[in-house]
Amino acid sequence: MRTDHRTVVITGATGGLGRFVARRLAEREARLVLVGTDADKLAELGKRLPQPYADWLAVPVDLVQPDSADKVFQAALARFGRVDILLHFVGGWIAGKPVTRVQPEEIASMLQQHLWTTFYLVQAFIPHLVANGWGRLVVVSSPTVADTPANRLPYTIGKSAQEALILTLAKELAGSQVTANLLRVKTIDVEHERVRQPAPANQSWTTPEEIFAALLYLCSDEAQAVNGARIPLYGSD
Repeated sequence: MRTDHRTVVITGATGGLGRFVARRLAEREARLVLVGTDADKLAELGKRLPQPYADWLAVPVDLVQPDSADKVFQAALARFGRVDILLHFVGGWIAGKPVTRVQPEEIASMLQQHLWTTFYLVQAFIPHLVANGWGRLVVVSSPTVADTPANRLPYTIGKSAQEALILTLAKELAGSQVTANLLRVKTIDVEHERVRQPAPANQSWTTPEEIFAALLYLCSDEAQAVNGARIPLYGSD
């Protein structure tokens, strides 16, 4: 994948996956827009990247706010003039109760974190990518959507709504040279416990390196035919 001088927006940039992907893309000379809620953490991440300040931008916002995605978009345009790739890693997890004990605000929170942040980003960025004639959107999802477990209603509803949005968008993007895809991950194995301390419970976990390899492919020219895919990045329990 050619990433030099591509402008990549990474939401949830200060999380474990976000930090890893930012470093790897910086090594490949991508221009980065780092998005998160903590300005200090974003600045610290940026300073540790192997690239000059001119090639990265920190935008501290809370994407559950309707106008925040447009603020990110405008900031990216002001610094770099264009956006090519949007990687959406914002999430959150509320679960652990049976349906009869779930509170409405818990479902609302998961819809905000997963559906609404994605919706606002899509509306802010996709018209620009289409106008440019090339673009990539990749969202990290969960196999929970396909195999609904007990006691995870808020999270499952949030992720299901997010996937419905991305799959609808992918259909609408057909023929535009812009793609929208999903990576389904159970647990991101930032500490590489699957290798260091193998156990039945962590055999389905996915390392940042494995996720990054999939991202590189989906964001390449060679993946133009891959649109609306739900790619499973997990093993069996």
